[in-house]
Amino acid sequence: MSHGIRIHAHGGPEVLRWEEVPPGDPGRGEVLIRHTAIGLNFIDVYERTGLYKGALPLVPGREAAGVVEEVGRGVRSLAPGDRVAYAYSKPGAYVQQRVMPAERLVRIPQGVSDRLAAAAMLKGLTAECLLRRVWRVRRGQVIVIHAAAGGVGLIALQWALHLGAIVIGVVGSEGKAAVVRERGCAHVVVGDTDDLASRVREMSGGLGAHVVYDSVGRDTWSASLDSLRPRGLMVSFGNSSGPVPPFAPLELSRRGSLYLTRPTLFDYIRRRTELESAARELFDLIGRGTIRIEIGRNYALQDAAQAHRDLEGRQTVGSTVLLP
Repeated sequence: MSHGIRIHAHGGPEVLRWEEVPPGDPGRGEVLIRHTAIGLNFIDVYERTGLYKGALPLVPGREAAGVVEEVGRGVRSLAPGDRVAYAYSKPGAYVQQRVMPAERLVRIPQGVSDRLAAAAMLKGLTAECLLRRVWRVRRGQVIVIHAAAGGVGLIALQWALHLGAIVIGVVGSEGKAAVVRERGCAHVVVGDTDDLASRVREMSGGLGAHVVYDSVGRDTWSASLDSLRPRGLMVSFGNSSGPVPPFAPLELSRRGSLYLTRPTLFDYIRRRTELESAARELFDLIGRGTIRIEIGRNYALQDAAQAHRDLEGRQTVGSTVLLP
């Protein structure tokens, strides 16, 4: 019998329970996967706490890799034994086995391990979305990446440097600053972001950033807006410190006719062609060594509660993987 982590009420990490979770049989267009590695993301925390609402009971998790065990009717693109990975719009990854739509799966390229694929899919596709489509980063542009030593941050940092951007990485400690500097980030802001705007202007010749990528939310909101040059773009894509409070659109005008967007990855990979194109570029850069995926920690899936505690406590660097 397949087991997994399920929640029956919203709350702290203690609500994560190890239970039997039957996967069911694959229907038309579906496959049964045996998970070999599961990615940990802040969206899992949001689902657990109820910030992102979902019907209970709920199995968290949006990202995993594994092996196809059984295919349903009409599936021609995959066969038992194929190694696959996914980032999916619906939760349910914290299990040993899962039924998934075949069209939402991508093959794992040769030379890429299952753990690496699980660590890279949602975070890497998010980075691709942010840098290539939400704002198409070009050589010489100044960009700010919050949580630059985190899962999305480290991937986006390396990708942006590859594109020729001037990257300012914001991190919470000197230890994390060393990590991003080792990845090539020459401009790093450590700790308190009260003076972030002045630091960004100092590093950008007094002009400010073209775009700020902010996954932190409430605690960095004002500093991020103040770091932008006129007509710059604020990309708010996370809430690790809590959701951004309501604000008046006039604040964007006062700071120089700024733009604001709140993108969701799954709106950018709705079509199969979009998913394939993004995954192909991601795995190509990983395969060439342009992007190095940092797996900071591995946990047994049964220990998901501790993994959540460490993620929320800013104790993790890079990607974290749960092992079924």
